[in-house]
Amino acid sequence: MINYQFPSKLIVSCQAPSDSPLSEPIVIAAMAEAAVNQGAAGVRIDTPAHIVAVRSRISAPIIGIWKQVLPGFEVYITPRFEDAAAIAAAGADIIAIDATLRNRPNGETLNNLIARIHNELGKPVMADADTIETAINAVEAGADAVATTLYGYTAATKHLSPPGFELLAEMVEKLNVPVICEGGIAQPIMAKKALELGALAVVVGTDITGIDLKVKAYNLVMGNG
Repeated sequence: MINYQFPSKLIVSCQAPSDSPLSEPIVIAAMAEAAVNQGAAGVRIDTPAHIVAVRSRISAPIIGIWKQVLPGFEVYITPRFEDAAAIAAAGADIIAIDATLRNRPNGETLNNLIARIHNELGKPVMADADTIETAINAVEAGADAVATTLYGYTAATKHLSPPGFELLAEMVEKLNVPVICEGGIAQPIMAKKALELGALAVVVGTDITGIDLKVKAYNLVMGNG
């Protein structure tokens, strides 16, 4: 593990669909700067290009990820060491990875991936989990923090809907590392509940930066979609 002070309270995920005008690096960077200007403790950013753009605008912590869809594998959040190395070089302070128990590319184990990120990149690791078993395994593998990010998004949890408040509470009770709530936070009161349950921080994405999805939702309800 690496001794690192993770950002607390609000972290804003600044991402956009690849076919959206919002996916331009300059737009993602503007979103991130606006979030930090209004008090966000950090941001979560996808892809090296976006991280480079954001790093040029803010000094607040960046949680970096690189979503990669690899044939034959379900893990997609920074699945390989080379992906972690690229986002570290781009300016990420923290490397977030898929820490589920699913098969990983190149035959790499979670333990080895985390160890390489620590030893070769010198970066702390945020483990995106879906279950308490995954979270415990990630901590045993050396993860510096765990998050509820993948709750509801894996075969084991697809019958569940985020936010995973029960999983969050169990993580807080059983783990000795910072626990972060991510996924499904749609109102400030929900973020407050996550903090009350013991989360160090709450990552909010769509409800703050997801213009594409929010407009779709409005149009669907209003019968315009």
